[in-house]
Amino acid sequence: MSVAIKRVSDPLSSSPGTEKSAADRARLFEYSQAANPIRANLTPRIPHRLFTATLYADGPTRVVPLDLSRELKCEGPATGPGLCANFIRLLAGEPLRLRENVSSQVFYVIRGEGVAQVGEETFAWSKGDFFTAPGTLPTQLTASADAALYYVHDAPLLRYLGVTADRPRFKPALFDHVAAERELELVAGDPAAAKRSRISVLLGAEEFPLTRTVTHVLWAMYGLTEPRTQQKPHRHQSIALDFIVDCDPGCYSLLGVELDAKGDIRNPTRVDWQPGCVFVTPPGYWHAHFNESDRRARLIPIQDAGLQTYLRTLDIRFT
Repeated sequence: MSVAIKRVSDPLSSSPGTEKSAADRARLFEYSQAANPIRANLTPRIPHRLFTATLYADGPTRVVPLDLSRELKCEGPATGPGLCANFIRLLAGEPLRLRENVSSQVFYVIRGEGVAQVGEETFAWSKGDFFTAPGTLPTQLTASADAALYYVHDAPLLRYLGVTADRPRFKPALFDHVAAERELELVAGDPAAAKRSRISVLLGAEEFPLTRTVTHVLWAMYGLTEPRTQQKPHRHQSIALDFIVDCDPGCYSLLGVELDAKGDIRNPTRVDWQPGCVFVTPPGYWHAHFNESDRRARLIPIQDAGLQTYLRTLDIRFT
């Protein structure tokens, strides 16, 4: 049952058309009705949502925000309160200059190849590569073959804080797909892999040894699920924006807010994976991944867990 937040102290009202005074702008609320505005339906919950590969299958060079700002009641575009996930479609020979006010940017190359210019540094990228760029440096992408990228940044967080990123917190980093795949295979081949909660590698930047995250705000993982396996339910307080690199039918996630006595998710919502899609897992939801197909599936979750880890609030839990 929703509970209205009650205003218990009203300052003197201003005359119509006049600027409110400092006293007019003050509000006082009774604690029990205001301490959890999500429960009172004033602050909306983050919805779970799936965005398909059709959003970047064709058309001109562009950035396609995966925008949930209307549902979140915040300024957009935003996929979560602090992050915006995007698809980029990049036609060969058409440079794309990124101009968002951001502190962190992470890219994954879905297909194609090209060059990134980040400030004074230029490097080539191709299918399967990851790379990062601080938003304070001019970032331009140019494809030599038609390309698509998955792109996550923290513009919604900066808009909420009312700040402008004015200095880089890290240097650009390129994660070569051959090296990432080799490392993932080593992890998968470890005899202890079957006993772990997941088979994956985390992307890290040398500037953040305490959080071991790809930027100070963002966390990124490259992982796989083996055929005919399932991952135990887990939850965390960071939003997860999962890109499905590759899968066959029979791969899906279950999401829910509670566990039953057996440790399974109670009354779950099922999200069926599609190659090239992104789905949103809200903070605090128990979720588990399943692969009922005969082939490996690969996924890339990107979260605001860099910030959450620094604040000591990630609270990741496993059954």
